[in-house]
Amino acid sequence: MLPSGIYFETFAQERRHLRTAPQRAWAVALLAFLAAVPWLVGDAVLGIATVAAIALVAVLGLQVTIGMAGLLNLGQSAFVGVGAFAAASLAAQGFGLWVTLPAAALAAGSVSILFGLPAIRIKGFYLALTTIAAQIMFPIVVIRLPDAWFGGAAGMAVDPPRLFGVVLDSPRSMYWLAIAVAVVAWIATMNLGRSRTGRAFRAIRDNDIASSVMGVDLPRYKVVAFFAGALFAGLSGALYAYYVRYVTTDQFTLWLSVWYVGMLIVGGLHSPLGAVLGVIAITVLQETMHWAGALAVANLPGVSGGSLYALSNVVLGSLIVLMLLFEPLGIAHRWALLKASYRIWPYPRS
Repeated sequence: MLPSGIYFETFAQERRHLRTAPQRAWAVALLAFLAAVPWLVGDAVLGIATVAAIALVAVLGLQVTIGMAGLLNLGQSAFVGVGAFAAASLAAQGFGLWVTLPAAALAAGSVSILFGLPAIRIKGFYLALTTIAAQIMFPIVVIRLPDAWFGGAAGMAVDPPRLFGVVLDSPRSMYWLAIAVAVVAWIATMNLGRSRTGRAFRAIRDNDIASSVMGVDLPRYKVVAFFAGALFAGLSGALYAYYVRYVTTDQFTLWLSVWYVGMLIVGGLHSPLGAVLGVIAITVLQETMHWAGALAVANLPGVSGGSLYALSNVVLGSLIVLMLLFEPLGIAHRWALLKASYRIWPYPRS
């Protein structure tokens, strides 16, 4: 729904993401704010924002696979790990960002094809089990490969990246890199949703039998959906490797995959904006509980960190269940309703 008095004279105007001057002004203001964040917060908050931006890239990949195509993927963390190890291995050989980022994305996408092929014949719960198999196989394969490739069980150290001759070894520079990649990934996801491929994904999600009758090539687009989602995961893994400077298989667990899906559910499955809102909501809740837990351990006798960690998982899991029960379309849907209510105020919504 558009504000009163806003209309379009050409199809190109209607297809714009930012259709009005106020929308464009707000977008510029948001980008300026994101660029200025390092001067507004301390290193601790900046680190949280960097990790959230890296997670957002992976969740945007899930938005493509699950939200657009309707293919349940519980192995996104494994594809993030593939990207991280690919970037770490190439960085150890002296390659720069312009090589490691695309190579990490392609490595994760190529591996995802092996687990996306079963999507041609199965779906739902059985497809989820197939992607869990990817999560289980990932650490076993990495550890069994020669240590010279990926470091084996000990993992690999990663040198800070270089961009245009500048070493990105500070929290501020890594934040800018993560935010830049996240913004590009978000724009790519928005454009993919409006493309021929994105429309085919949504047709498969809504009714794969009807879409095949209408001419959609189901095997091709299902594999492409896994490949595209894993491309984002590979980028996220490369950024994570550069940020933490050391990668091991223990960092990419099934629980991380579950939280990626949880972020998407909370924010909204069917919109890239839902991925953004879900990552923000879960990150803020997690950090709030960590802060409250640290205070409780310091001031309350008999309270242990292990029990608080378990409690935080219970709270976050309960949030996901509540969203599924009372707002299954996520925060993005509620935001759309609020915008519509504002634009037609004071008239009631029908």
